[in-house]
Amino acid sequence: MTLAIMSALLDEQRGLLEQLDKPRRAERAGRSFWCGHWFGHKVVLVLSKLGKVAAASTATTLIEAFDVKRIVFTGVAGGIGAGIKVGDVVVADQFIQHDMDCSPLFKRFEIPLYARSTLTCDETLSASLLEAARVGLVKASEHFLEEYLVEAPSLHKGLIASGDQFISSAAQADRLFKDLKAAGFDALAVEMEGAAVAQVCADYGVPFAAVRTISDRADDQAHVDFSAFVSQVASPSARAILQQFVKML
Repeated sequence: MTLAIMSALLDEQRGLLEQLDKPRRAERAGRSFWCGHWFGHKVVLVLSKLGKVAAASTATTLIEAFDVKRIVFTGVAGGIGAGIKVGDVVVADQFIQHDMDCSPLFKRFEIPLYARSTLTCDETLSASLLEAARVGLVKASEHFLEEYLVEAPSLHKGLIASGDQFISSAAQADRLFKDLKAAGFDALAVEMEGAAVAQVCADYGVPFAAVRTISDRADDQAHVDFSAFVSQVASPSARAILQQFVKML
């Protein structure tokens, strides 16, 4: 049963490719798919590129061309929920598209013809990812806590919002959080791909889970030292979490 691990950026994927045993590259749809084994499991690594369309295209290719049966997304996100700080890790239980608005034909945030606004992640896969994060985060944070983080990272589980927009100001983040809250949705983090992958996986009946490291508070400091944070904090966290996760499969 093949597992796919998706990331949007090379820095987010860094450290994972070296875990594969005898990786083989396959080119398709303008992307490099790295196929190999990790702890005896068949795994495909791929960069989706940024945004919902790119993510949906990549997820569809994984399912159609590589016969993937499970998909996990890893990367970074901006924190918008109360108590979510830089360095924390969020395991998604649901996704919503914060830029979906087909009103007045449908309610704001509702996916047209799906009769719902949120897409639920696979419970079994998410539970394993959460447990792996509990163990992996402790191991990873020992190496970067003093230099890069003020406080020890915390683990959260909840709703993540996706949209084709980089939220980079406190005003944007506050407005987004309040708009979702007013509609009954309490989002912890915001990014650009997860909801699209969740929708494709729902269409195909493929289990999906996602874990995101909080790189910023989706505010005016969202661009500061992003690359350094991803390479020194988010990437080691993802590697430690996914190592534990794949062992548990």
